[in-house]
Amino acid sequence: MSEQHAPHGADSEVGRLRTVMLHRPGPELKRLTPRNNDKLLFDAIPWVARAQEEHDAFAAELRSRDVEVLYLTELLTETLADDAAREHAIGEALRGLDLGDTMRGYLEGLLGDASPAELTTYLTAGIRNDEVRGGFGLVTSLLAYDDFLIDPLPNLLFTRDSSVWVRDRVAITSLAMPARKRETELTELIYSRHPRFAGTPRMHGAHLEHVEGGDVLLLAPGVIAVGVGERTTPAGAERLARQCFADGLAHTVLAVPIAQERATMHLDTICTLVDVDKMVVYPNVADSLVAHTVTRTDDVADDGTAVLHVAAPEPFLVAAAKAMGIDTLRQIDTGLDPVTAEREQWDDGNNTLALAPRVAVAYERNDETNARLEDAGIEVVRIAGSELGSGRGGPRCMSCPVSREPLTTT
Repeated sequence: MSEQHAPHGADSEVGRLRTVMLHRPGPELKRLTPRNNDKLLFDAIPWVARAQEEHDAFAAELRSRDVEVLYLTELLTETLADDAAREHAIGEALRGLDLGDTMRGYLEGLLGDASPAELTTYLTAGIRNDEVRGGFGLVTSLLAYDDFLIDPLPNLLFTRDSSVWVRDRVAITSLAMPARKRETELTELIYSRHPRFAGTPRMHGAHLEHVEGGDVLLLAPGVIAVGVGERTTPAGAERLARQCFADGLAHTVLAVPIAQERATMHLDTICTLVDVDKMVVYPNVADSLVAHTVTRTDDVADDGTAVLHVAAPEPFLVAAAKAMGIDTLRQIDTGLDPVTAEREQWDDGNNTLALAPRVAVAYERNDETNARLEDAGIEVVRIAGSELGSGRGGPRCMSCPVSREPLTTT
């Protein structure tokens, strides 16, 4: 591709955002019903047209700040123009499904004959039993009319989770919930086969221990915090730390235990950075939030792996400031009292997207939190999210930074 792009990669959460990957809500959200929304991880049935309006306004705000917006489905469609990529995508979509030979053969033909755009829709919005025009047999007879042969992926909206850029490479994550496992297959296909990302080094992968992007915060160049809770496992945090140490991407990883609850599914539902030394934090858990500081030693275990040093837990903000080399990591509270804090945390008041130091996108509905941010000198870019938030995700969840300006040149 001859067009010049900002170099891919990020070394912080707050370096000026240059390029971001989003997913515009699409037909996959129309698959949600009161019978399946819990399984598909949505707390409510979103009004899709309004969600699209809200998302378009979000993207427009980013573009107005000179941020290049890439759309996941557009990248996927361009990727699927390649025959080898198509074959791989179809094989992954049909692998391990309880389809039976008759239906699998039919779907192989259907997907194989589809255009790249049609194939993208099938892979993201899914295929329901009552939508097929062939492959009839025992499977179609015994499944309910609205059972899915290929499940939809409504959580594609939250592009933060399926990949994370750490300096100049991208980590393909391993998503914990069954409803989301195929997301990383599509993300990895884009990064491995789209011309834009040719030669991009990759790490981790869907086959490894669970790590989700919402749990990974780039606190500063060389310092990464990883939430360990409902979605990211201790083994996943260790695996990511080992990879970052081995590749020289980080010198310190902070493992942060968080409650295994829906309200705190990821670390970025509790805290996000809005400046190089300021973080918006859910105050109801701030005092109990701890971190284990993990560093690499020069010792080697009998199996040849590096021995990691895991420090005793200490308060998260204290451990983070030490690792970042600053005196204090300032805490900006969500809301003014415990009840308001709980309400605004549930509405993703902590889940902000930094566009640059002291500039952050936030949902407009979180009045108290946004006021506190502004009192702390943060420019708040307010966006609507009444429908976008039904899957429990805010501006950070909905965005995967592909390129940020570095905070340092080292």
